[in-house]
Amino acid sequence: ASMGVLGSALDENRRHGEALPVITASLALIQRYYPHNDLIIDTQNNAASTLANMGRHEEALVLMRKIHARRVALHGLDIDAILSAFYMAVTMRNLGLFDEAKPFVRDQLLPAARRLLGADHEYTLNLHHNLANALRDDPRCIRDDLLEAE
Repeated sequence: ASMGVLGSALDENRRHGEALPVITASLALIQRYYPHNDLIIDTQNNAASTLANMGRHEEALVLMRKIHARRVALHGLDIDAILSAFYMAVTMRNLGLFDEAKPFVRDQLLPAARRLLGADHEYTLNLHHNLANALRDDPRCIRDDLLEAE
């Protein structure tokens, strides 16, 4: 656990290159000694975040997809799955994967967030904001997309 804290602290202090090997080592230990623990998912999430912070968005997205699939398989689309999927959608948008990000947020995440958290919850509002940004940032954006983004 202390290695995970150290890795997170390094990442928070923008020392991403130093954080990633610490987080990776922590993940290896957790997988070895606690293979069925949710701490694996949390540590993988820290690794994905660090990869994204390092600008390694493609690698981060691969890991985020695995994390999301495992969270949903274990716990369904709960609040933690919605939050991690939000970051996955942001990464998709940053990579220009608008055709994937828009329906993922619009058709899967927003309905689940509204149902679980309510329309005025911070995460639901952040999902709306992310969808609006994806609609606006898409180079193939049309007038209807802009109207939906409002």
